[in-house]
Amino acid sequence: MDLKHISETFTVSPQVSPGDIAALKAAGFKAIICNRPDGEGADQPTFPEIETAANAAGLEARYVPVEAGKVSDDDVAAFGVALNNLPRPVLAYCRTGTRSATLWSFQEAKTRPMSDILAATQAAGYDMNGVARRIANGGKTPTDTGDAKYDVVIVGAGAGGISVAASLKSRKPGLSIAVIDPADIHYYQPGWTMVGGGIFKAQDTAKTMGSLIPRGVKWIKAAVAAFEPNNNAVILDGCRVVKYDRLVVCPGLKLDWRAVEGLEETLGRNGVTSNYRYDLAPYTWQLVQGLKEGRALFTQPPMPIKCAGAPQKALYLSGDAWFRNRALKDIDIQFMNAGGVLFGVKDYVPALMEYVDKYDAMLNFFHNLVAIDGPARTATFRVAAPDTDPHEVTVDFDMIHVCPPQVAPDFIRVSPLADAAGWVDVDQATLRHKSYDNIWSLGDVMNAPNAKTAAAARKQAPTVADNIVADIAGRAPTAAYDGYGSCPLTVERGKIVLAEFGYGGVMKPSFPTVLLDGTKPSRAAWFLKERMLPPIYWKAMLRGKEWLAKPEKLKVAAE
Repeated sequence: MDLKHISETFTVSPQVSPGDIAALKAAGFKAIICNRPDGEGADQPTFPEIETAANAAGLEARYVPVEAGKVSDDDVAAFGVALNNLPRPVLAYCRTGTRSATLWSFQEAKTRPMSDILAATQAAGYDMNGVARRIANGGKTPTDTGDAKYDVVIVGAGAGGISVAASLKSRKPGLSIAVIDPADIHYYQPGWTMVGGGIFKAQDTAKTMGSLIPRGVKWIKAAVAAFEPNNNAVILDGCRVVKYDRLVVCPGLKLDWRAVEGLEETLGRNGVTSNYRYDLAPYTWQLVQGLKEGRALFTQPPMPIKCAGAPQKALYLSGDAWFRNRALKDIDIQFMNAGGVLFGVKDYVPALMEYVDKYDAMLNFFHNLVAIDGPARTATFRVAAPDTDPHEVTVDFDMIHVCPPQVAPDFIRVSPLADAAGWVDVDQATLRHKSYDNIWSLGDVMNAPNAKTAAAARKQAPTVADNIVADIAGRAPTAAYDGYGSCPLTVERGKIVLAEFGYGGVMKPSFPTVLLDGTKPSRAAWFLKERMLPPIYWKAMLRGKEWLAKPEKLKVAAE
C-alpha cells in the first residue's frame, strides 16, 4: 500500500484491496472511505468486498463515489458528512488518491487557510494549485471568472512593489496597474535598527499605505490566496479573481517567530526583543538603557535573512551605548551566529573586528537559536560546527536581541511560482520568472543570490520596469540586475562601515574612495544613513526617481 498522510487523522491512498484491510487495522486506522465508483477499472474490487473485509476487522466503511475529474458540490457535502460521522484516523482511497485529497481540500477549505491545505497535500504528493480558486471559495464551485483585469498586477506594496509601480508609471503613464496588499501601513524597515539604537523615533518609520500608492495605480486592499499562472490570474481571499497581462511578485518574506520554541510567548518582555518588528524596536533601546550589568546576547539565524548585517548592527549600537555610559566593563556581549563568518564579504571584516574587540564581544559561530525560556531568561542553541557532533547549549541572559528565522510567505511557498526552497524562481539578471514569461519578481521573496536589502530593491525596480516595458513592445529583455546590495553597518553612533557589493561578494561602491571608503568607518556614511537615505526612500525611490539606480544594460551573448 502507498499511504499518503495528509494530517494526523486523515490519510489517502490509491486503490486498496480486501487483503490490505488487516494491515490498515494494524496501522491504527478506524475507518475507510471509498471515493472510487465501482466498475471504473477491470481489476478493481467492489466496495461491498472492501466493506465486508473492513467490518470483519472492526473498521467502519463508507461509499462516497466521485467521477474522475468531476467533484461536485454535492460530492463534497457527502464526503463531509461521512468524514464527520466516522471515528479517526480515516483512510480515503480512489484510483490514485487524488480525488480523496481533493475532497479533503474542499472540505477543509471552510476552516483551514489555503496555504496550509496546499502545503499538506503537496507534502503528500498531490498538487492542489489547479483547484486553488475553489479552495479559496470555501470548497464550493466558484462563479468569479475575473472581471477585474489590468496590464500589470503587482503583488506586494513594500519597497519593491511601490517602487516598481512608480517606475512603470514614469515609463508608460498609460498602463493600467494594480497593487495588491492588505496592509494599512507601509514601514521604512531600514530605520528600525536606528530606533533600537535610540536615534530614530518609531513613528517616523511609518506612513499610511494610501499616501504612498502612485497616482493612477489601483490599490486592491486584500490578501493573495493563490496564483493561476496558466490563466494569468491571481486569486484573492474570498475567491475574488484579478486577471493580468503581466505580473510582478514582491510580497517580501515571512518572519518565522514560531520556529524558535517559546519565542512568541516572551517577545517584548523578560528582556527579549528584536529590531525586526516595529513595535519591539523601541523596547530594544529601553533594554539597552536599563542594562547596567549582566549578559547581552545577539542572535543571527541561518541565511537567507533580510538585511544580513542587522543582527550585528544591534550589537554595535548597544555596545556603543554601554561604552558611552561606562557600563560596558560589566556587560558580557555575545554574538550567537548560526553561520561561520562575521560578514559574508571579507573586505569589510577587518573594520568590523575592530569594533568586536572594542566592545569585547564574544563571537560564537555555528550557534543557532532553537528555544527561549523568557521567565527563566535562558536561550538554547543548536551548535553544529564542522567536524563536530551537533549538540545543544543553554545560555543565561539578561537581554537578548533575536533575529528570527525567515522564509518565503506561505502562499508563495506552495505556489507554482516557487523553487524547491519556496522562493520565487527567477533569472538572476533579468528577474523574469524561469517558467512563466509574463511574470517578474523582486525584493526579498525571489531566489537570486543577492543580499535582501532595501538598497537591492531600489536597483531591482528599474530593472523590472525596463524589462516589462521591453516585453510590452515585443522586445527581448534590455536591463540586468548585477546583485547590488548595501548594508550600512552602524558600528557606533556617528560612524558606519558602508558595505556595498554585488553577486559573488564583488564590491560595488557608489562613491569614489577619496570621498567615501566603505571598508572603513566614516562619519560621511553615517550622514548618508541618518539624513539622506530616509528622504531618498520616501521621496525618490517610492516615486520612481531612480537616483543612482539606473539599470545596467543586459549583455547579450554573441551567437
